[in-house]
Amino acid sequence: MSIDQTWKVGTLAEASGLTVRTLHHWDQIGLLSPSRRTAAGHREYTEQDVIRLYQVLALRRLGLGLETIATCLDVGVDPVRLVSEHLAGVEASIASLEALRQRLAHIRGELACGQAPEVSALIGALQTMGGAGPESGQALRRHLDNDQIQTLRDRASVLGPAAYYLLEVEWPELYRRAEAMRTAGVEPAAPQVRKLVARMDELSSLFTGGDSDVSAAVRSAWHHEPAAMSGDPTAPADAWHDVTAYLDRARSTA
Repeated sequence: MSIDQTWKVGTLAEASGLTVRTLHHWDQIGLLSPSRRTAAGHREYTEQDVIRLYQVLALRRLGLGLETIATCLDVGVDPVRLVSEHLAGVEASIASLEALRQRLAHIRGELACGQAPEVSALIGALQTMGGAGPESGQALRRHLDNDQIQTLRDRASVLGPAAYYLLEVEWPELYRRAEAMRTAGVEPAAPQVRKLVARMDELSSLFTGGDSDVSAAVRSAWHHEPAAMSGDPTAPADAWHDVTAYLDRARSTA
């Protein structure tokens, strides 16, 4: 029987390009904790821990915050999608660098011949440097007009691949957690509920740009079609009404 390879914190930090302090912080907040101890009591990272580290770093490269990353990993991410998006980002970077390389080579050639480079070439180089869920969508279209849908699309375009994880993974999970707190009898004024509501409102602002009409339309979609919006076909409308009132009470205590 083979023994899985393990890594001490310093070795893993060097291999991943992170600092030991960063790994210690991620351990403290529960994002990435070494799961094995040596006979002397020293903590070591296992192969599964390294896989989780890759997922954390890949999601972070998409622009997600640590709290969102933790939520996504708790829910479970599609490894094929994650690697595909990572690969797409790498390929886009390569294409951008190749375009920049060609422009710089052209400018260097002009300079070597004693010619001043064209302004358009310099502008092009600067531009190149600077460049370096179906069911819920259908439900939204039944509650938002074309301009409001476009607003959401524009905001999602700005967020890039991170939009998927924020909208399709974290958002429904926040509602599921809110419902779990409500049914467990946690008071709306409790800090954990208010923190959850604050994150929901933050996500809403990210996708609506603070447009109150768009926010109201999205809330209407959740109100009338919780199963489609949450991705949970068993979600009853009555439960959504109860959790909405619960979250509103939490907002009123802020």
